Amino acid sequence: MKRTQRFKRVSKPKKSIPETEPDEDSAANRSTQLLKSISTRVKPKRPKILSLPPPTSLTFDQMTILPREFFQIDALDLAPRLLGKFLKRDNVVLQITEVEAYRPNDSACHGRFGITARTAPVFGPGGHAYVYLCYGLHTMLNVVADKEGIGAAVLIRSCAPISAAHHMKLWKKLVLRLS
Repeated sequence: MKRTQRFKRVSKPKKSIPETEPDEDSAANRSTQLLKSISTRVKPKRPKILSLPPPTSLTFDQMTILPREFFQIDALDLAPRLLGKFLKRDNVVLQITEVEAYRPNDSACHGRFGITARTAPVFGPGGHAYVYLCYGLHTMLNVVADKEGIGAAVLIRSCAPISAAHHMKLWKKLVLRLS
């Protein structure tokens, strides 16, 4: 029986070091290079931060609300278009940084079993936002996508605070005290 390779090799293995007696300078050089390569590999990758002008209340007051037509497209097309957009409520402004698209045929979509009292918001017209409780613990924000009756949505997984981060911290402390 022929044995197949399970994983594709990405790079060729490095050449082995000859077993001759190295002089002290080359050994010190190699250990320094090894330390440098190790130190660069251990550093965590930081996510790219969108370069935006410093936020001011005037800037956010001048922003326009997206029209309903913006949301009347397939969830897979809407999800990347939502990245970088802003959510504003009172003096708190958040920037959308991570999303997930759900179509009606997706096993994780609320609309997969049809319209019920719980899933009715997903079948509304695109552009509506709704919040639901997941596992009785987490509140999730979805944005309805596509035309009315389709049952597709985009989950807003994470947002970055742009303004009023101090207010958000105080609110979080208050919620933790109450729970």
